Amino acid sequence: MATNGNGRQPKYQRIADELKQAIRSGTYGPGDRLPGENDLMAKYEVARMTARQALGVLQREGLAEARKGAGVFVRAFQPLRRRGIQRLSREQWGGGRSIWSADIGDRNLVVDQVRVTEEQVPNHVALVLDCDEADPVCVRRRRFVLDGKPVLLATSYLPAALVAGSSITQENTGPGGTYARLAELGYKPVHFREEIRSRMPSQEEATQLQLAAGTPVVLVCRTAFADEGRPVEVNEMVLDSAAYVLEYDFDA
Repeated sequence: MATNGNGRQPKYQRIADELKQAIRSGTYGPGDRLPGENDLMAKYEVARMTARQALGVLQREGLAEARKGAGVFVRAFQPLRRRGIQRLSREQWGGGRSIWSADIGDRNLVVDQVRVTEEQVPNHVALVLDCDEADPVCVRRRRFVLDGKPVLLATSYLPAALVAGSSITQENTGPGGTYARLAELGYKPVHFREEIRSRMPSQEEATQLQLAAGTPVVLVCRTAFADEGRPVEVNEMVLDSAAYVLEYDFDA
């Protein structure tokens, strides 16, 4: 593997770091075309593969995107800062606001796909909801699109008997969303637990989220608990890792 001469850092990584710094400094802004392989070969006196690897680093990290026949461009979409604690506060959904409003500011968020069904509870969800595997659950599947870019797939599971007849079983749950409706039913969420991991996407996930090749996804599984530790919702989310910054702000 080629190095920059000091034996510690590959040349392609050094080139990628310099390009990243140029993006951060504003030398290349959103939508700007980055130097191509030939440009990088001439400037750094490296082989084509090294130049290609450098551009590949920026694409894998979500900073740039390749456009067929045109080159590699600084990604115009700005990552969403997901405020994990503020968005789930009771004053947020209890005040009739979407939990997304804590994250997006004046950006344009659309839920362009919603499907609500009643299904047999999956085994792994039954364990979390502490219910019998024969019990039905209300399943809410959604795709969230921010500024025209799909960023999140979410599947929520709630005990069907608990939410029967409520707006939770409808596509539009109303102001404050699912958690406000649970509160009206007497099952106000008082505690949340989120588990986070990452992996490469399935083909369906990559298609749904319009992911560039090599982009991993972040998996967030959130469980909402009502009084006495009763689990009332499991929400399994698939996030485009290049579209998010996960922020957790709390006192020591």
